[in-house]
Amino acid sequence: MKIQFRIDKASSIFLDPCNDFQSKNDSLQVRFDPLTNRTGHFSHIGAVKPQPLDMEWYKTPEVRGFCPFCPENRDRATPKYPPDMLPEGRLSRGEACLIPNLYPYDAINAVTIMTNDHVVPLGAFTRACLHDAFEVGIFFLKEIDKIRPELNYHIMTWNYMPPSGGGIVHPHQQYLATSYPGNRFLEEYHAAQTFFTSHGCDYWSELIRAEQKTGERYIGASGNIHWLSSFVSLGLLGDITGIFPGVHSIEDMTEERVSDLVEGLQRIFQYFIHKRIYSFNTALFFGPRGQSFYTAHIRIVPRTFLNLRDFASDLNFYQALLIEPVSVVLPEKLCEDLRSFFPV
Repeated sequence: MKIQFRIDKASSIFLDPCNDFQSKNDSLQVRFDPLTNRTGHFSHIGAVKPQPLDMEWYKTPEVRGFCPFCPENRDRATPKYPPDMLPEGRLSRGEACLIPNLYPYDAINAVTIMTNDHVVPLGAFTRACLHDAFEVGIFFLKEIDKIRPELNYHIMTWNYMPPSGGGIVHPHQQYLATSYPGNRFLEEYHAAQTFFTSHGCDYWSELIRAEQKTGERYIGASGNIHWLSSFVSLGLLGDITGIFPGVHSIEDMTEERVSDLVEGLQRIFQYFIHKRIYSFNTALFFGPRGQSFYTAHIRIVPRTFLNLRDFASDLNFYQALLIEPVSVVLPEKLCEDLRSFFPV
């Protein structure tokens, strides 16, 4: 087979204080990413549940404080692009407004303010709202690609609600054009190139075929986008991958694909609401122009606090120091639960 799904199983034996110190054998798995061969741990399955968060708390004046993204502050408190880069200074579509990041991570780092409202629950993101946000960001990256073609990697990121790491609760996405897209991006990019050279086909299309064949992690499709529960999860509560066949660089991203993406995201948001998941990180990756081995894809990682007493993070030494993802949700179970939200 061109793609291998490797799992190594192990167990941990101890005397369980919850069962009169009887011997307990706790099983765990180490999985190997089919593209990069990076490992991910799966252990104490089902032990962590998403912690509900009071969204109304973030609307109170003492918590909300000053927000530069709110409409009454936006014009005076957010930056503009210079005329030679973006004549309008900012870009708008519907409620979405794209501005430069006041504290950029890279040479080109735009922020799309997605809504006028400061706090937006997942169920309140309308199709029009999501579509406008993605459209204005992708349009911007296409324009930047014309004037800065050397910045040939393009990424959309979205940190939604604590504990995702976003500095502002007000819904916003970030769009980057860069020569340095990050270690994981480049590792996957070069591995995909090697796979293409070895097998004569792109990894992502082959992954769709392999997952459809097994049926264990193939969730469904929204238009031309195929959704999978990732074989090696990046998040404690698993993660979801959406693959865009035929889209390799930012120039291939059409309005139709944006509509497909929005449809899929809304289905996933309904699943998150059902599971009481209120926070996530997501990123959409585009490769450089002129190649056909790196297919655009999006990954969505649910986030949660471990508890609301200490606000303990769902990231620990494994992820921060060992650079090893740990998950308490098996991808096959995640797929089974999510599949009903993608009717055939």
